[in-house]
This record gives sequence, structure tokens and C-alpha cells, in this order.
Amino acid sequence: MPAKKLRSQEWFGGSAYEASVRRAWLRSEGFGAQVFGGKPVVGICNSWSELNNCNAHLRQVAEAVKRGVWAAGGFPLEFPTISLGELFMKPTTMLFRNLMAMDVEEMIRANPIDGVVLLCGCDKTTPAQLMGAASADIPAIMVTGGPMLAGNWKGNVLGSGTDGRRYFQELRAGRITDEQWCEIEGCIARSAGHCTVMGTASTMAALAEALGMTLPGNAAIPAVDSRRYQLAEASGARIVEMIRQDLRPSRILTRAAFENAIKTDMAIGGSTNAVVHLVAIAGRLGIELPLSEFDRISRQTPFLVNVKPSGAYVMEDFFYAGGLPAVLKELAPLLDTTVLTATGRTLEENLRSVERSTNRDVIRPLDQPLAPEGGTAILYGSLAPGGAVIKQTAASPRLLRHRGRAVVFASYDDLRARIDDPALEVDANSILVLQNAGPKGGPGFPEWGHLPIPAKLLKQGVDDMVRISDARMSGTSFGTDVLHVAPESAVGGPLALVRTGDEISLDVEARRLDLCVSQGELNRRRAQWRPPAPHYTRGYGKLFLDHVTQADQGCDFDFLRACG
Repeated sequence: MPAKKLRSQEWFGGSAYEASVRRAWLRSEGFGAQVFGGKPVVGICNSWSELNNCNAHLRQVAEAVKRGVWAAGGFPLEFPTISLGELFMKPTTMLFRNLMAMDVEEMIRANPIDGVVLLCGCDKTTPAQLMGAASADIPAIMVTGGPMLAGNWKGNVLGSGTDGRRYFQELRAGRITDEQWCEIEGCIARSAGHCTVMGTASTMAALAEALGMTLPGNAAIPAVDSRRYQLAEASGARIVEMIRQDLRPSRILTRAAFENAIKTDMAIGGSTNAVVHLVAIAGRLGIELPLSEFDRISRQTPFLVNVKPSGAYVMEDFFYAGGLPAVLKELAPLLDTTVLTATGRTLEENLRSVERSTNRDVIRPLDQPLAPEGGTAILYGSLAPGGAVIKQTAASPRLLRHRGRAVVFASYDDLRARIDDPALEVDANSILVLQNAGPKGGPGFPEWGHLPIPAKLLKQGVDDMVRISDARMSGTSFGTDVLHVAPESAVGGPLALVRTGDEISLDVEARRLDLCVSQGELNRRRAQWRPPAPHYTRGYGKLFLDHVTQADQGCDFDFLRACG
């Protein structure tokens, strides 16, 4: 069978003037004529940025990828895309995930490349690149940046994100000093790389591997470990073979692969944000992933990985315990191991040489789990007809069934203004409610769902409360936080009708979230409700507000989803 014509030859091949000029322009960069002799052109899609510490080392990772591409007979060309720095961008990086996905897709589609290596790390950069690559559908492989080194303060290992929040809560309670907090600030983030707990970045790196879009072992290698660069080099070599095999994302990202990823997410106690991102990635391929599927799988998949915020360890420990391959080895009886992966082999073939973890406290055996159900539960009820999520493995068991009086904040600004007011009528049994923090209301679905506990309660020793919102929360957060309530309040969902003093019932085992108010009263409130003014009237912000879907549909743009 003759070799498939390379896509790049449409740009560089032949004797036409346009092809000659394109070759000349690349030769102006110092490349010799031999690079146009039929070598596969590999794009290296780099989300490096100094405004994104998680991805600040990706220039060096790109150099390692290039070594692999050259050695395998390819021609690497690096190009940038926008980069989403989780802690720096306002109001939220989630406002720009879809923009980055569009950037990735169009840069791939418009340029003379035969395959692409995706370099990412920070929370939204991984799903954005997967969304864009799935839509462009040329051979693609992902290399994530890896977790940063863990911190250490007074002999305590610090997991970035999770322990920062924990100690800041201690600061607000007056149990540590400003000087001690300054010490923690100086040592909690010791290198480039993403958070070293099972936050969104670590979760999405693990799910990219579970989906088959990376080489085995990619997810957990620390950012500064030499093995991260060795894997990047191997990925550069592998993409050249994937081009020759025409191994595209659409052949890897099948329904079975997504079900494997959901099972993996449940087993690792992954970020609640993974639900939104998986739905969005699948939607690019015409695959529907209703929230009910996540809950069905969660009921059937045990929680195995003892990593913060749901456990005790950090990502370095997870890596040394065998990383994701060891998890997949445990989960194999529950997975479809016939799925194809970026290696060109099936998951079953990839796992044949994988050993089970030797640290059974970090990665538990399938028959000795940390909990019988997965990390995330899906709730429905009168307050969340479209669904809501809760990370049950990071919640307080005593609060998983709770009924309490609502204390309502109409916006994030309202929350910040009143949460520490000594006159706020709130007690330990109250339920904190935040409205207008969803995809349209935030705007952009910000990570405001881990509502702070009022200072006066912290000083009384209260360490957790039920908190409900249409927002997201950082995957590094912990607590009894009910999130992604759909439909959101800004579009008239039931959350918009909640008033301070209402009774709310949460029952995670029964998967219920209910507003205990009569239908007649709700009808009266709905007649009085008016939608908030739009946050944007022009530009990308208006495009976002006009076309973003709700949380249960992945918050992608309606015009970017495949028809199915």
C-alpha cells in the first residue's frame, strides 16, 4: 500500500510559486533544504508563559520533544498558543478555556503540520488542548508539565493549594501568626509545575493518560525530574510514528475510552472540574456524557488513591508508588482494556509489563479501597434539576446528610462584604449559599464554590459547613461543597429563588439536594425574579455569554460541539 500523502506537502510540495515561497520563508529561519524531503512536520503546541508558573518550564520540555522528533525522522516546528494561568487571570481561567481550545484547533488546522505534540499543565490548558486537538483531528499526543515539588514547613509536607487553604483558614482563626503564614508562603511552591495534590491539573493529566492520549506514566512525573524530559523525547519520537499510522484522536477518544477515564477519575478522587471537562471533550466528538453516567460509574468504582485533598499524600508519593499505570493495573477488571492508545497498542498491551504498586497505602488494592464509591457524586432534586456535584471523599462524613437554614449571598462581592461580619446570623448548622457564580453569572464559572467559613465560626472551632453554589471550586479544595448547581441562578434556575432562612436538605447517599419551600411560594418568587444585567455587551465576553452551555453540558460553546 502506498504511503499516505503528508498533509504538509499541500504547503511545501511541488514546483508552484506558493510552495517555493513557503520553503524559502522557512529556510530563512536557518533550516536546510533537506527538511522538505518528505519528512513529517510535527507541530509542538506550547502553552508556555511566564504568567503561568505551572507551565513556565515547557520551553525546556519542547526542546526534549524536538530531540525525539528529529531522531525519528520528523521535522519539528514549535508554535505558541494562549496560556491560562490559574491564579493570575481574572475573573477566571474558565472564561478562556474555550478561547484557548479555539486557538489550538485553528492553529493546527491552518498550519502545515502532519501531527501535533500538545504541551500543557495548568488546570484549563490540558482540557483546552484536548478539545482543540479532538476537533482538528490530526495525529496528536500530549505531554503534561508534571507536578511541582512539595513544600515542607516545620516538618509537615505541604501540598500546594490544599495546605495553603488549610493554613490560611488557621490564619483567619488566629491559630497561626502572620509571620508563620509568611514562612508558608515562601516554601509551599518550590518549583515550576502544577499543584502537587490531586487538584484539577493532576486530575486532567491523569485522565489524559487514562484516555490514551499520552505515553504511559506521563501524569505523575515531577516537573523537574529528568524522566519528564525523557518522556517528552519519547513522545516526540512517537508522534512521527503516529503520523505514519494516521492514528488520530477520533480513533483513541471513543466512548469506551471516556468511560475508562470516568472510572479512573472516581478511583483517584479527582477534581470535580473533571466532570465539566470530560463532558466538553466528549462533546467535540459527538459523544454524549450525561451526569447520570458519572454517578452510575461512581457507584461502581471504589476510591483507591490516598492523595490530598481526599487523602494524606502528595503527587510525588503517588509517582513513587507507581503513578497512574499502577492505578490502571488495579482497575483493569473494571476497564475496557481493548481501547487503542497513543502507543499504537491497546490498554491491555500497555498494562502487561506494569507491576502493581508496592506502596499499598498510597495506591490501594481494588479489594481494599479507601471507600467503596468514587470521589465524585452527582446530586439531583428540586434545587438542582439539571444536577450538581460534590467531592464526597473530601467532605465531612457527618455533613453528607444534613438539613439546615440557608444563609444566602447574592454575589461574590456580597459574600466578601458580609462573610466575616460579626452580626451575620449564621451558626455551624447553617448552609452557606452563593448565587450568580455560574457560567453566565460569574461570569465564566469561577472557582468561588469553596465558600469561606465565617471568621466567628472558625474561632469557635468550626472546620466545615455545607456550602452550595452554581460555581466551581479548585480541585485542591476540601470540604462539604455542593457545586455546579444547574441550571445556574443567572438563567433562572431554582438556586436564584433561595432566600435566607429557607430550609435546604442534602442527602448524598440518596443523591438528593432539595429546597424545602412550597411550590406556591416558589411561584411567587419566580414571578418577581429578574435576570441580572449581562456582564459583557461586546467582544469575546459577549460571545461567551451568548453561546456557553450550562455546567451539565460541559460549558463549551454550542457551535463547537460535534453533531454526534
